[in-house]
Amino acid sequence: MSDSNDLRNILRRIDGRGYKAYKNIQDSYLFTDFVLHIDHVQGDPFAAPSKIRVRMDQSVCQFPGELFANRIRRVAFQDFLARQVARAIREIGTGRRGSGKSGLITVDAGGQEVLERTAVLVTPNWTEVRMQVGLPAAGRTILGRQAEEMLCRDLPRIAAQALVWKNLPKEQARQFVECVENQEAAREQLKERGLVAFVANGSILPRQSGASDLPMDREQAVRFRAPESLQVTLPVPNPIPTASGRVSQLTGLGIPRGITLIVGGGYHGKSTLLEALERGVYPHIPGDGREYVITCREAVKIRAEDGRRVAQVDVSPFISRLPRGRSTGDFSSEDASGSTSQAANIVEALEVGATLLLLDEDTSATNFMIRDARMQALVHKENEPITPFLDRVRELFENFDISTILVMGGSGDYFDVADTVIMMREFLPLDVTRRAKQIAAEFQTQRKKETPSPFKTVTPRIPLVQSFDPSRGRREVKIDARGIDTLLFGSETVDLRAVEQLVDVSQTRAVGYAIYLAARRFMNNKLTLREILDALEAFLSREGLDALDPYRRGQSHPGNFALPRRFEIAAAINRLRTVRMRQVKGKE
Repeated sequence: MSDSNDLRNILRRIDGRGYKAYKNIQDSYLFTDFVLHIDHVQGDPFAAPSKIRVRMDQSVCQFPGELFANRIRRVAFQDFLARQVARAIREIGTGRRGSGKSGLITVDAGGQEVLERTAVLVTPNWTEVRMQVGLPAAGRTILGRQAEEMLCRDLPRIAAQALVWKNLPKEQARQFVECVENQEAAREQLKERGLVAFVANGSILPRQSGASDLPMDREQAVRFRAPESLQVTLPVPNPIPTASGRVSQLTGLGIPRGITLIVGGGYHGKSTLLEALERGVYPHIPGDGREYVITCREAVKIRAEDGRRVAQVDVSPFISRLPRGRSTGDFSSEDASGSTSQAANIVEALEVGATLLLLDEDTSATNFMIRDARMQALVHKENEPITPFLDRVRELFENFDISTILVMGGSGDYFDVADTVIMMREFLPLDVTRRAKQIAAEFQTQRKKETPSPFKTVTPRIPLVQSFDPSRGRREVKIDARGIDTLLFGSETVDLRAVEQLVDVSQTRAVGYAIYLAARRFMNNKLTLREILDALEAFLSREGLDALDPYRRGQSHPGNFALPRRFEIAAAINRLRTVRMRQVKGKE
């Protein structure tokens, strides 16, 4: 194996040459405390950055084994280390050294959520951090001396600061891992306690602004406190530091299975609570304010989505009897309306295993949510193809065990079907269930239930493998993310703006490669979408996220994947405009 002096000599030799001479450094180099693997060298300073790995033996790192003793702790500790690497990069002050991305060193560290990532891998024998670097150049002329500073001076300092236990904030590391483990332990208790979500007392739900995911200043924010009637206590494995000492349990709002309304005046925190719940499917970093907002893993946010493509979805439970006899049992559209898209979003979520639907009237189609008595009197049911969600939400729970949490500020008709009604007043929850039921009994609605037939089954679909083409031009596979909301899959651009539980661009990137892997390995025009996602999840659990990279050779790496849920993968498949589906009718 070459060593750091060999790398220095190569960089000095190619100084001033054309950029392609950087290919000479693609190799592995032994440094004093680690091995540097230069896996991929970019073609020019404006191309995607080069990929490197720093692997350090545990004899040097000396990380306590309990910090990565199980999967939850390992994911948390790896996430923590990625953040420490990012901090070290900032503090050491690596910056631009020439044209384009020259001189930049980056690592895929997360935001407020803790996700399984490919950026850092910790094993009992070694720790590896995967980074991207912009090799320095002036135009397309190599700046070899500056590359030497970056790779042979800055990189060892980053590794020493972020990957050696004695140099890390030890108590912060332990609290980070324990906090994540507590969150997952609380999540595991939801089902047995008959809950779908939990919000701990003292949580800070408001954010700094609509454009920021950071918590509101603690001096300004109203701390969450559950009403006594809905208060529950969940034990956790690790003591939690509080102002009055350390506690081994969480107390807060338990949202039970069934139909829950969140009501209240405008600007009193209804949507803020729902947004915290939709993000609560992921663990959060300590100090986020929502670290103990816990939602069941199978929760899916549903909204209207004008213009989205729908492929062979049975939306007949919500949309039926279209003009000119058009069928909705096998419905397709290149430009679905708000109500039809919302119906499709619900059916698609159920198809792949959702157990909790999250809805906000502000992002829903009004005519999908409710038809009041006056509108029913004017437009008779035989002339209205939409069955309102109001008339199906109880069936969803009774027939499918699907719970719903719904922000509703404009229609008291939902009082009739709700099991729990929570009123937000100045960002604090009140249990107003009894009062809502009294009002429903006192002011009885004159509307009629509009369900032409019972909702009892969801029709599975089989994705047709030939409709997935990841190629573009001469590239056999061209997949990338342009921000959280846009996935490039071959020649197609997939709009994911309405898929609100994607929280990281690395998740979006992983979604694209997960679709490619599923198409290549599991789709055979026989397996249903749900069966494919089951197989994909089992494969990734066994093989790890690195397996998503089709270019992986030997020990090279994809350092910028974060684990997506099955629901976001399915959502991207459903929005891919080339996709074709075949329904499974009865027994096949």
